[in-house]
Amino acid sequence: MARPLRLEFPGALYHITSRGNARGLIFDDDHDREKFLEVLGGVVKNHRWLCYAYCLMGNHYHLLVETPEDYLSRGMRQLNGIYTQTFNRRHNRSGHLFQGRHKAILVEKDTYLLALCRYIVLNPVAAGMVAGPENWPWSSYLVTSGGAPAPELLAIDWILAQFARDRLDACRRYAEFVYQGFDQPSPWEKVRGGVLLGDEAFIDQFHPLLMEKRNLEEVPRLQDLPIDLPFKDCWPKRSMVVPAPKPQGWRTLIGVIP
Repeated sequence: MARPLRLEFPGALYHITSRGNARGLIFDDDHDREKFLEVLGGVVKNHRWLCYAYCLMGNHYHLLVETPEDYLSRGMRQLNGIYTQTFNRRHNRSGHLFQGRHKAILVEKDTYLLALCRYIVLNPVAAGMVAGPENWPWSSYLVTSGGAPAPELLAIDWILAQFARDRLDACRRYAEFVYQGFDQPSPWEKVRGGVLLGDEAFIDQFHPLLMEKRNLEEVPRLQDLPIDLPFKDCWPKRSMVVPAPKPQGWRTLIGVIP
């Protein structure tokens, strides 16, 4: 299978998803989730990433990461590789835990960072797993909204500064912003060419590179040009989660990606 095009450079911002092999779970229990965050913390420190948001689901996870100095793929190999070894030892298993390489959407920070922070932490709600984001302890919502101590791996100062100078007021306004997301379309509707999320000027920066790569074998057909993808082509077609009532107007990646 052809590998997707990777756009990597210092200072880039990515929305990352990685899912389990053969749709399998990557977290069996809370201990696994704790170990994953421990590994993530080490990767963030070693590669000097800025992690703005995360959410650990059943068979996949979401990260919103900026790479000020390093390239993304180096840290991702360490993250998924070390966690796979840890998971396999604990559960007496072997083989691949994740399905292929991670998916990384290159994001324009000023336009979409806040929207993606909201999108990521609302996943458990949209999946019908919890009633509100504050009920899911395995995302960055509680920390960013002031409901839990901030771990070293999470960079929330920039996010809160977009809402207010006063910390408590900023946390309150962030929580309000997240709840307003139920009435907003998914930012993934705006993904271009399967790899880019930004305004026209941002997309145009990478157009020559995408055109140059269009005929190479490692670029899948849906990712060789910065064209608009139909919504159905970049969205999960079905879910392994038992259907539950979802807030009207919210569309997002659900608890288990097929």
